[in-house]
Amino acid sequence: MSHVAVAGPVPAVTLAPRPARPGRAWVRPLLGLAVLAALVASVGTGPFLAGLRLIDAPALAAALGIGVITTVCCAWRWSLVAGGLGVRLPMRAAVAHCYRAVFLNSTLPGGVLGDVHRAVRHGRDAGDVARGVRAVVWERTAGQVVQVVIAVALLAAFPSPVRRYLPVLAAVLAVVALALVLAARAVPRSGASRFARAARTALADVRSGVLGRRTWAGVVIASTVVFAGHLATFVVAARTAGADAPLSHLLPLTLLALLAMAVPLNVGGFGPREGVAAWAFASAGLTAAQGVATGTVYGALVLVASLPGAAVLLARRTPRREPGNCR
Repeated sequence: MSHVAVAGPVPAVTLAPRPARPGRAWVRPLLGLAVLAALVASVGTGPFLAGLRLIDAPALAAALGIGVITTVCCAWRWSLVAGGLGVRLPMRAAVAHCYRAVFLNSTLPGGVLGDVHRAVRHGRDAGDVARGVRAVVWERTAGQVVQVVIAVALLAAFPSPVRRYLPVLAAVLAVVALALVLAARAVPRSGASRFARAARTALADVRSGVLGRRTWAGVVIASTVVFAGHLATFVVAARTAGADAPLSHLLPLTLLALLAMAVPLNVGGFGPREGVAAWAFASAGLTAAQGVATGTVYGALVLVASLPGAAVLLARRTPRREPGNCR
């Protein structure tokens, strides 16, 4: 059992559960399968199979090593945010939860069910499910924000198929950031409505959990290292798949494929990543097949790097025998 304790009373907003809609759960996996079907119809199954055949021991070792670094940094970021929200989360428990979440994200449809599991599990261990869920939401959001900022900077520095659209994207991001700042300043300081209470809770969460004096630097550093690790794994996958283009030419292509993974329309991680990789590689003068092979290798490397999470999952499911009951 994870050693998680609540540090001090913090008011929480309890959200009523929404009724499940049976049909909606299958929409995202079906869309991911549609993307994969379109890719198979376009390039065939050869790039997928070739990518798997090209994986070698050095690539697997690199993926496992990078996976350790990124998982530990994710756990550190989560621990910082949870602590800022008043929930103590020891690093050992956070690392175990994160490894299990990465494994579930890599093997289950949608790519986020592992994070949902760790959010709810941590909340139950802490005695406050709502606050546990909010900690994971803000931790993931902070990581995505840092990722977008770094991605825009890299795409502006290196030639890519989307370089001409970056000024428009930068303007949109600036407008969104300004709108969020203005919305935060407009949050009512009083009021008993559900919206007012939820807005005040969200603003307090961001101030203490993400932008707090003891958290923001660690969150930025951890998010940067995690993003760099994912990008490095993608470059390893591209090299393994046979892409010999210069790193300055290859980096923005793998970056675009990595950003596509934020779209939750995948099946075991596969779907938009391979589609965007095929388009990006073809637009840059390489081949769509090489992009698909790179995405396939990346998916396999991430799955291998997440295998310690399977061990954590099995360990939690294995019942412990009392010393007197051993036979």
